[in-house]
Amino acid sequence: MSVLSLADVYRARRRIAGRVFHTPLVESQSLSEKAGTPVFLKLETVQPTGSFKLRGATNALARLAEQGCRKVVTASTGNHGRAVAHAARALGIDAMVCMSALVPANKVEAVRALGAQARIAGKSQDEAEHEALRLVREEGFAYVPPFDDLHVIAGQATIGLEIVEALPDVANIVVPLSGGGLFAGIAFAARGANRAIGLTGVTMSRGAAMHASLAAGRPVLVEEVETLADSLGGGIGLENRYTYALTRDLIDETVLLDEASIARGIVHAYEHERLVVEGAAAVGMAALLDGMLPAARIKRGPLVLIVTGANIDMEQHRRLVASASTQPSSHNAL
Repeated sequence: MSVLSLADVYRARRRIAGRVFHTPLVESQSLSEKAGTPVFLKLETVQPTGSFKLRGATNALARLAEQGCRKVVTASTGNHGRAVAHAARALGIDAMVCMSALVPANKVEAVRALGAQARIAGKSQDEAEHEALRLVREEGFAYVPPFDDLHVIAGQATIGLEIVEALPDVANIVVPLSGGGLFAGIAFAARGANRAIGLTGVTMSRGAAMHASLAAGRPVLVEEVETLADSLGGGIGLENRYTYALTRDLIDETVLLDEASIARGIVHAYEHERLVVEGAAAVGMAALLDGMLPAARIKRGPLVLIVTGANIDMEQHRRLVASASTQPSSHNAL
């Protein structure tokens, strides 16, 4: 029996109502033509913090607030920290966000701008998490996990509810894959509505912890390295309680992308979809453009790509777009 229930997801939706946006699901003409089937983009980029992470963080913090919690800590690669900071400020809770030295400076400053304390700890997400857990033990903070938490997963699962309600005939959903909170939540809600929905996880080839763990048959450590898809970095935890098993049981396939592919996805989003997205948000588009999604599965019917966040460093974005404009691309004809 699953540790998560659809009742948990519906409770999460009620708890976050009015605090989190119901995001648009829009068809992409260019990607639909490429795929030969309708392709829709679920635009979590329009959330107040620019990322889907606000859903899970708001659900988790609202529940803690109901219990009288007054200070929380988390570890983050950036977007979860921003979401915790935003939700904490709205709920009158003090927040500390621990981040590694690999987190882009724009994401660190965004956390501080929302009134939370930002602490740089170590050179990986795992080291940042160790510092957060120290603060729990020694200073009495309540911990808000970035992904491996039932209330966080239930919050992310509300995306799945919105998709199947807006597009009942959806045949495939492509989800950026990291710690598994987003994938597990969306997959759980989608399969609860239709067991035939195809579910693909897409991640970077460098430091993909969930992919390595699925291949090993258990949670494993990977080296965290710099990548354009920085929001997908970090481990899943050797003592992973929920997201590994949920992802293992629900995923159909995992697609790995190199850095050049992720860059092409970012540029395509800008040039053809009029979207500014971070690398993690572009992986679904990149996988489709590069022919990495299983053709037989795509042809079954409407495909939804989760566009997770807009919080890219704008100087980096400008460089990527400028570089692409000087190079011939097989995607320019789209």
